[in-house]
Amino acid sequence: MKNTKNLCFSFILLLLCHPSFLLASNETLLNCGGATQTSDTDGRQWTSDIHSTFAPMADNTLTSPALTQDPSVPQVPFMTARIFHSMFTYIFPVASGRNFVRLYFYPSSYAGLSASAAVFSVTTGPYTLLRNFSVSETTQALNYAFIVKEFSVSVVGSSLLNITFTPSPKLSNSYAFVNGIEIVSMPDIYATTATLVGQSTPFVVANSTALEKVSRLNVGGSDISPTGDTGLFRSWSDDFPYIFSAANGVAISAPSNMTIEYPPGFPNYVAPVHVYSTARSMGPTDYVNHNYNLTWVFQIDSGFYYLVRLHFCEIQPLFTKINQRVFNIFINNQTAVDGADVVGWAGGNGIPVYKDYVAYVPEGNGQQDLWVELHPNVESLSSWYDAILNGLEIFKVNDSTGNLAGPNPIPVPKQEVINPTAINPVSGSENSKNHTAIIIGGILGGIAAVSCLIFLLVFRHHRQGKHSSSSYGPPGWLPLSLYGYSNSTGSGKTHTTSVMQLVQAEVEEV
Repeated sequence: MKNTKNLCFSFILLLLCHPSFLLASNETLLNCGGATQTSDTDGRQWTSDIHSTFAPMADNTLTSPALTQDPSVPQVPFMTARIFHSMFTYIFPVASGRNFVRLYFYPSSYAGLSASAAVFSVTTGPYTLLRNFSVSETTQALNYAFIVKEFSVSVVGSSLLNITFTPSPKLSNSYAFVNGIEIVSMPDIYATTATLVGQSTPFVVANSTALEKVSRLNVGGSDISPTGDTGLFRSWSDDFPYIFSAANGVAISAPSNMTIEYPPGFPNYVAPVHVYSTARSMGPTDYVNHNYNLTWVFQIDSGFYYLVRLHFCEIQPLFTKINQRVFNIFINNQTAVDGADVVGWAGGNGIPVYKDYVAYVPEGNGQQDLWVELHPNVESLSSWYDAILNGLEIFKVNDSTGNLAGPNPIPVPKQEVINPTAINPVSGSENSKNHTAIIIGGILGGIAAVSCLIFLLVFRHHRQGKHSSSSYGPPGWLPLSLYGYSNSTGSGKTHTTSVMQLVQAEVEEV
């Protein structure tokens, strides 16, 4: 009986000391403008900020429901908002150290105000998180129904985290608003000395550095909701919408009998096991992998440093030794790693590892693209010419003034009146003849290109030698998407059509 009590006590003590339990107990969810406590689709409880200790001075504010609701927008916390016509500060008691700050915005009309007039700044301590921020303009440019801005900030020498909203002084009728605020105390998992891409000197991400999340991807896997994370309530997204071109590689998963084993000193809250149990590789055919880079593209603000964290884990039973799968990593067209070997880094199969890199994006006009690319390292003469990635996180690093804010993205101009003659002013039968000639020329050119491509692939297949026969898939296997096109929508689905089908369709139309 005594042994049973001791066992129960030990189990409870272990549970209480588990990192995810400790982290989950330090979370604040504030449903701004909401009248009562309510739960979201993940079952998390959101507290109203009305008469809240977090908002002690609310005399100069309004609360309002959203005028409309987009079908894709969750009810909580987006359907109510607190509105500020002057500077307003929320005050949160927190432990000293790092905290996730997540701000939830839905661009609707509140209290009869125009959504376009909501232009404001957000600060916390010495950091500027947002400046002249327009929710309406940002969501329109990114084609989002709502937006969540996530930051990681440090509170040093204090037990209070202040978040201040300030309407833009540049607009006479501007106001600020917020739908929800989430605060999660966190360990300092992003303090690192990283490789500065293109430079010989390292880059230090200090404890006092503020970060803004650009992207967090579960590569090769599906979305992971906040409750599926390990105590930090992070959202991990499907990587497919960020893949460049139709060369999207192959999504792979760990076999059911494989156990992902975190190495000593590697806490599970760095990334959940679901991230390491899925991945994306280039595919099983060496001669195809020779000719493309597995590429992800992200839209970022210029003039900042960016922390790029790559998560790896060899989950295919075939890869257990060094020099079996070796590849190069490029960030923004510069070599970050020449000869990455996941088994060599981790020490074996099924063991997670991550690597940090920092890239600087010089000042430019508006937003730019940040590229992350993988390509087989041919010089290593590895067993297979392939590459793999399990997870990816990108964070903007604050500048020397503590600023993280960038400009609002510019929405794509809308063509109010579609006028085909404005594109091609030729009219009548001449226009028809030219159009037919262009189609026929394009078809003949396409057939010639496909014929040359098939010839080159067959020729290269016969010249590959060792690496053609060492493929871990059927000989001659080619991803169909390499020879078609992909059209990503909000659902993240891919529609692939072969080149020959497209040619046939064009011929029939002519």
